[in-house]
Amino acid sequence: MEKKKRLTRAFFARDGITVARELLGKILVHETPLGTVRGIITETEAYMGEEDKGSHTYGGRRTDRTEPMYHKGGTSYVYLIYGMYSCMNIAAMREDIPQAVLLRSVIPADAQSERIMLDLRLAPLNQKRKRAGKESNIKKHLADGPGKLCIAMGISRSDNDVDMTKSKEFYVTEGQEIRTEEIKAGKRIGIDYAGEAADYLWRFYL
Repeated sequence: MEKKKRLTRAFFARDGITVARELLGKILVHETPLGTVRGIITETEAYMGEEDKGSHTYGGRRTDRTEPMYHKGGTSYVYLIYGMYSCMNIAAMREDIPQAVLLRSVIPADAQSERIMLDLRLAPLNQKRKRAGKESNIKKHLADGPGKLCIAMGISRSDNDVDMTKSKEFYVTEGQEIRTEEIKAGKRIGIDYAGEAADYLWRFYL
């Protein structure tokens, strides 16, 4: 397999909207107990810091939970929703400017990654009969949502606040070349409470 060049600090040390658009087609890499998983990023959302009503840091909320968003661009921000599902973000910009990109969807970059993703998604279904009945449907939707992405790639809260420009187990590499006309923009999902910010077209997908 061709080894891809990993993304450096310079890539992430830009505004969240630029990083969100340019992460499309890049490859998220995570070492799991089952092996290395590589996912091609196909959907992202930008969160633009303390003035963005949709952001966890809106109004300057700097807490233990949001602290990774204030760290250097390229820092992972993994948080829990509904008390059970993880969401994977990567900080953008410079230290103390809390912009970040939520990764909403990936597809397997290779056959090994697809097998591992499927195993990780099926892991809670211990009975063979249940697994057999759900495998085909899960395969169609391996990582097409923030929670499913984290399960399929073995990402958990233990991966929070990692410098992804230096880590050997958790990072992003170059991937497929994406043309501007391939990128679509839409409203961010699940932030109806955010007033006018709910209508910003800061979700990007292929």
